[in-house]
Amino acid sequence: MTDAIPPSKRKDPQAIRARVEKLEVLLERMFTVPGINQPVGLDAMLSLIPGVGTVSAAALGSYIAWEARNLGLPKWKMARMSLNIGFDMLLGAIPVVGVVPDFFFRSNSRNLRIIRKHLDKHHPLEPAS
Repeated sequence: MTDAIPPSKRKDPQAIRARVEKLEVLLERMFTVPGINQPVGLDAMLSLIPGVGTVSAAALGSYIAWEARNLGLPKWKMARMSLNIGFDMLLGAIPVVGVVPDFFFRSNSRNLRIIRKHLDKHHPLEPAS
């Protein structure tokens, strides 16, 4: 995936923010389920596939953590992000009902919040000229 990203944008904080935000939308809020008005993404849909789906969703969520590492987040924040991914994977591994926790525990959204707090503090958005 990094081959498609120009070298000048690989560690640029604002480019990382944009990539992580797009991936979070894909994984957690791709569309809204009519009737219950609940956003659903690829993470919940992959949980419907026993075994492989849960691992695939965790791998995609790990990309967000990898981007956070590129930003230089402290180890304790990285550990918290890893725990979020692991807990989501553990919940998703429950046969049949594993998709239900994906509606309530959105590890990718939680990890995006951690990254945004770090970026807002250390790399605030530059005002438009």
